[in-house]
Amino acid sequence: MDAHLDGGSSAPLYQQVLDLLKSDIEQGTYPVDSQIPTELELSKMYGVGRVTVRRAIEELVGEGYLTKRQGRGTFVTATKIIRKVHQKDDVQSFTQACAENGMKAGARVVARKTVAADRDLASFFGLDEGSDLILVSRVRTADGVPVLFENNYYPVDGFEFLKDIGLSNCSIFEAVGERTGRYPCSSDPCRLEIARAGIDTARELKVPVGEPLFFMNAGFLDSNGERFCYGRQYYVGSRYSFDI
Repeated sequence: MDAHLDGGSSAPLYQQVLDLLKSDIEQGTYPVDSQIPTELELSKMYGVGRVTVRRAIEELVGEGYLTKRQGRGTFVTATKIIRKVHQKDDVQSFTQACAENGMKAGARVVARKTVAADRDLASFFGLDEGSDLILVSRVRTADGVPVLFENNYYPVDGFEFLKDIGLSNCSIFEAVGERTGRYPCSSDPCRLEIARAGIDTARELKVPVGEPLFFMNAGFLDSNGERFCYGRQYYVGSRYSFDI
């Protein structure tokens, strides 16, 4: 455990305390379900005021690392202990990325419905704006921790089965491929940017509202270069990384 704070750092003291506590949690110094030291103890440990320690703890509670139990103290949250999932290319499925990182992928369906194509979606699929598309929204987890909120759009023609088949705890790319023979082989467009979590996204990913997220817009093409899926995906940056 390193309790050293850098007095010359531009980072505020609460952020330094937060980073040290987070590191201790991720390295197992404070195991899952263990109680961390009290505010007073941490204040003495780091040589800062209790207000500084309190803010760091509140931030970590908001991020899901810690939970407060009334009358008992502050404890390490089990679901936050996760290695970062690494994706090596823009068409690798989340399930594949988890498997290559030694983690178990999960999926929970949030919604599946028919929606009207906006301008970008209509342009990608070669349809008129307002045409029907099938939207499947799911939360993807790695070892039980929410990592990705995926929103995948498909044409209605040839993909009606998506309204009825089971899509929990599976790869939607595999489910589609098994039924159509079409798998993502390339992406165009593929754009990665930063977005802040709105109320619904924050709730699904269990992060604070306003949390910076990776936001990927990607259109997927099959082996014949035909467009068949468009994704709008939100990734928790602290739990996912990409090769660019």
